[in-house]
Amino acid sequence: MDDSMEVVEGEGLSEADRRLAEMGYVQVYKREFSWLSSISFAVSISGLFASVATTFVYPLEAGGAASAVWCWLISGAGCMFIALSVSELVSAYPTSGGLYFTCKYLAPENCMAEVSWLCGWFNILGQTAGLASTEYGCAQLLLAAVSMNTNFTYVPTTRQTVGVMAAVTIFHGILNSMNTKFLERITRAYVIFHLGVLVSCCITLLVMCDYKHDSSYVWTNVAPDAGWSPPGWSFLFGFLSASWTMTDYDATAHIAEEMKNPELTAPWSITIALAFTYIGGWLFTIVLTYCTANIPMLLENPLEQPVAQIFNNVIGRVGGVTFTVFAFIILNFTGMTGMQAGARTFWALARDELMPLSRVWYKIDKRTQTPIYAVWLITSCAVAINLIGLGSYTAIVAIFNMTAIALDWSYCIPIICKMITNNFKPGPFHMGKASFWVNAWAVLWTTFVSIIFILPTVRPVTAQNMNYAAVILVGIALFAVAWWYISGRQYYVGPRVKAAINVAGPSNSAETSLQRSIEENDA
Repeated sequence: MDDSMEVVEGEGLSEADRRLAEMGYVQVYKREFSWLSSISFAVSISGLFASVATTFVYPLEAGGAASAVWCWLISGAGCMFIALSVSELVSAYPTSGGLYFTCKYLAPENCMAEVSWLCGWFNILGQTAGLASTEYGCAQLLLAAVSMNTNFTYVPTTRQTVGVMAAVTIFHGILNSMNTKFLERITRAYVIFHLGVLVSCCITLLVMCDYKHDSSYVWTNVAPDAGWSPPGWSFLFGFLSASWTMTDYDATAHIAEEMKNPELTAPWSITIALAFTYIGGWLFTIVLTYCTANIPMLLENPLEQPVAQIFNNVIGRVGGVTFTVFAFIILNFTGMTGMQAGARTFWALARDELMPLSRVWYKIDKRTQTPIYAVWLITSCAVAINLIGLGSYTAIVAIFNMTAIALDWSYCIPIICKMITNNFKPGPFHMGKASFWVNAWAVLWTTFVSIIFILPTVRPVTAQNMNYAAVILVGIALFAVAWWYISGRQYYVGPRVKAAINVAGPSNSAETSLQRSIEENDA
């Protein structure tokens, strides 16, 4: 028997704790997250209002007004297939490891450790890069508001942006060092604030905009300006806005061990949040498109924030600053919850001894009962990534671009395993006979969007506008594979069994019960 194995007494366990023990883990967190706070957490991951505000530039450059509207509608539908596939797996295996952990049950037995290794590294690298991009976006929005307040006489420098980013990231690290109850209370209020900002902004823009485009322009005007031939290629880059916003689907799964009834709460929170993001993001995009006025002038905005410029043009300086600050606040919630999910992922990988210094990152603070070491690990990594921006903005953009690819493929790996091994035992949230086809479309859509993500968005291609995401992604994959053969396979065996349930009581039959639990985990 493994010395680190802990026997959990089955009597008195909640259903969630019992299920966790059956999967081989001991419950260490307090289950503070309710339905409302879990849904709010899932909504905050996308940061709909702020994410659309910072990515609206992609469809505008790619194909004009119609690209923004139609690409969101199409891309969002593809993203929903991924979200449903993720939700189904999370319901069956609700742990802090998220979809990485599902490889234990879904991957072919003869390569389970290798598949889990690759999936785990893709997921944590995607989450870390995603957090870094969120923190950088926070800094850009705050400084955009400051610049707008000076009538654009102040133009932020890269050093100032990186400095503000570091301060914001450290602030989020401090918040995530608090206990779960504190985090739950902050998160609970978010969804109400976000919904209020989104609705009030849409109404204000529609009422105050004096130069709204007509419907024919919004729904049919295509103006590809990316230099691709045929022009239809340019139109495809409009998919990036929705794909950037609707990602990190399994972030909510990483707090499953802090939820009540996670087998239902986690998957439904993901599905509801992504449906809200899909519909709300599309409607917000339509409103923005009606109010764009002169698109070339928006794209020439020195701050490279066309939505902030729309706010300024339509509502005026004070209103523009106000809504830009609201976007900054919303993106702060995204950063805070993204850091919480990322820290839990680092902790879960350390629990399975996948990472170097796993014993350090696995530690739980006795006072807050949260993984503080893991929190400050991901905080440091996010700041370090963004420091690259001081030397090369092109390099940092490439890292940001690979975020969605790394995350989406960390989901597709177990989805593909589910489709080919037939080992899946569904939880209470499942899609029945439609599951296979939803999974298949999720994989096809991810493949298609991944190709778009690695292409340069404009032509002719230069060293400055080249998209280096593919180079970085391939480099990371090769490094992970090389590390596996050099060192990883010597100590990593896949998600480990750390606990077993004693259902027979404290008598000598406990050993029999323990052995049965181990056999169930190995099955």
